Amino acid sequence: MPFYTNEEIEKAREMDLLTYLRNYEPFELVKVHGNTYCTREHDSLKISNGKWMWWSKGIGGASALDYLIKVKGESFTDAVGKILGKEGNSPPIFSSKPKELSSKRLLLPDKSESTDTVTTYLTKRGIDKEIIEDCIKDGILYESLPYHNCIFVGFDEAGVERFASFRGTGEEKLMGDAAGSDKRYSFRLNRPGSILHVFESPIDLLSYLTLRKKKNEDSHEEPMLSLGGIFFSGSKYKTPAALSNFLESREDIKRIALHLDNDFAGRSASLAIQNALKDRYEVLDEPPRFGKDYNEELLIRLQREAERKKRYER
Repeated sequence: MPFYTNEEIEKAREMDLLTYLRNYEPFELVKVHGNTYCTREHDSLKISNGKWMWWSKGIGGASALDYLIKVKGESFTDAVGKILGKEGNSPPIFSSKPKELSSKRLLLPDKSESTDTVTTYLTKRGIDKEIIEDCIKDGILYESLPYHNCIFVGFDEAGVERFASFRGTGEEKLMGDAAGSDKRYSFRLNRPGSILHVFESPIDLLSYLTLRKKKNEDSHEEPMLSLGGIFFSGSKYKTPAALSNFLESREDIKRIALHLDNDFAGRSASLAIQNALKDRYEVLDEPPRFGKDYNEELLIRLQREAERKKRYER
């Protein structure tokens, strides 16, 4: 097995996919529009601004090395060797500087004119239709093409799209973040109010809103934040980037309500966040009462309501 130095590996990582395909596999490159391309083999694999995203598989990356490993199935060492070998035989011609291409730019899927599939999917998950329509109207939720998935969008302070997570609407459990997503700007409802509600996923956030609406509890004056998932590894835990960034931009926040999952990762993350922020905020631990997450609780409550209604109709 060949051995590569750290310098050689870093050199292989520098090459973006568009440069790789233009120089070594130009027959695979198909221009879609503007500066967006796809590959001839995979028309759902979009390349733009130094990033690539294979939307049908929920896989993305930045470099040619990522592509060779994740899409072509090559081993790490074979992929490094392939890039270095091609560079040795024919040095690549960059259309612009590699550092510019690797800047953190968000790669979003095309938008469908219709939102029927997304609306149907989310209402089947129990989420209130009016809440869904409000998110679509605000531009933080849309339906993608060609796969008609849910795209949850996060914006920065200037109103620029900086984050997107996707959720498949079909039978396959497809979920993840779009290439180039900046976790600091994950899906949120940036409303006024001194209490911040925190969730692991956008669907949990919308499920909680639905539960509040069913109880006739107004939550329009309270900000909501999805962390875009959590990552916990023993004692080494950092406050999620989305939460830290939100708190830095909102000095009016006094309390934080954590609505994380009822599993080991969720309970561990909740405890770690409480310990990290307890000196600056009043931190409340409010996990779902039933099920693993708030969407499960919502579905359980809806099922119980339906069963009660059925009994009364007899």
